[in-house]
Amino acid sequence: MLRALGIFQRATADQLWRMLRPSDSHDRCTRDTLNALKDDGKVRVETRLESGHQLWVLTERGHREARLLLPKGIRVSALRKPKFDAQGEPVADDGYDEHAAAVTMTASVLTGAGFGTPVSWQTEIAHRLPYGYTQYADLTMRAPDAGVPAMLLEVDRVNEPVDDLTAKLRRYSDWFELLAPKADKTKEHAARRQGAAVHDFRLWSRIYPATGREGYVPVAFVFTGKTAAQRENRMRRLEQAARRYFASTPYPWAEFTAVDYHQALPVVVTELERITADPAGAAGKVWRRLGRDEGLWQTLGEALDNPDGERLYRVEEEQSHRRQAERRAAEREAQRPVCTGCGTKFTDERWQSVIQTSWRSPGDDLCGPCWKEDVDHEEAERVARREAEEAAAREAAEAEAKKNRRRFRRRR
Repeated sequence: MLRALGIFQRATADQLWRMLRPSDSHDRCTRDTLNALKDDGKVRVETRLESGHQLWVLTERGHREARLLLPKGIRVSALRKPKFDAQGEPVADDGYDEHAAAVTMTASVLTGAGFGTPVSWQTEIAHRLPYGYTQYADLTMRAPDAGVPAMLLEVDRVNEPVDDLTAKLRRYSDWFELLAPKADKTKEHAARRQGAAVHDFRLWSRIYPATGREGYVPVAFVFTGKTAAQRENRMRRLEQAARRYFASTPYPWAEFTAVDYHQALPVVVTELERITADPAGAAGKVWRRLGRDEGLWQTLGEALDNPDGERLYRVEEEQSHRRQAERRAAEREAQRPVCTGCGTKFTDERWQSVIQTSWRSPGDDLCGPCWKEDVDHEEAERVARREAEEAAAREAAEAEAKKNRRRFRRRR
């Protein structure tokens, strides 16, 4: 309880119940705990909202204890000191606005749905840009156990111009493209063609964990207030205006339907009213990914996933390689020589033996068996000729010997 108030500064018992004890059927246990902490001097009621809920804040003592309880690196919110009138009587503080309430409620319903714990959240995290502007995120969430290592959330009560929301996405996109200190610009530019490798050179990868998916850390817009039709119209207008920041890039190969999300800003939208009305809460199909079917509501994990991204690319790449191999094999098969003797195609071994020499020789148009038969036939003919020549030579020698013997007898 103290840690949650240390992060969010102010919260109602209802919000703390949703965040800390979502399995309870009501907030009685949470209210009892707050009252016990109040008796111990660690929390106090700052004001009562129009809804009738009491708004709880830390006292100075509770603020010191919360600072000790929060992990290192989690910033504790500023202490809300009580205000007094001229007579020294406490005055209810009306500084809690509807936006602050919606921010805390958003964190509450997501935490209650299993997206991290109270210490998974931080508020108003600064993203400083080189042109002098600092973009503050309403909430940053880290819930790796829920499949969302990091996410930035913007809560909108349908009271800001859509152009302002689009400008936020532009600034987030600019910030995600900032180079890390001492990063090599040449290598970063070359890595843009290597998918996720480019992020190793970016500043954001030193601050936020890897997303586990293509693209930058996702941004979620949580809309609340006004009518359902107005919220729907707002999501549609934001999708049209900000497409350049969340759109994927087609791969240059015509046979590929997969797209490249590695340098895109994943943007999901939801409504606080939709979340609280769904039995599964924020864990239900209450999220929509901009750039997809307008009526497609998914779980957060499904919305952040990229089924048409790198996984599909790998499948299509493998299919492309297989088709290319089959095409090359077919082209090679079409060039395979046919034996002029028997009409059969050359085997690979016979074909290789023919093409490995740079000169043509008799029999290169014959398959292995025919060539062997032709060679054997020629060898048999050579043997027969040699034997005939040897026989003729022997006969001639014998005839010459007989002739010489007759001459010798006559002389005697």
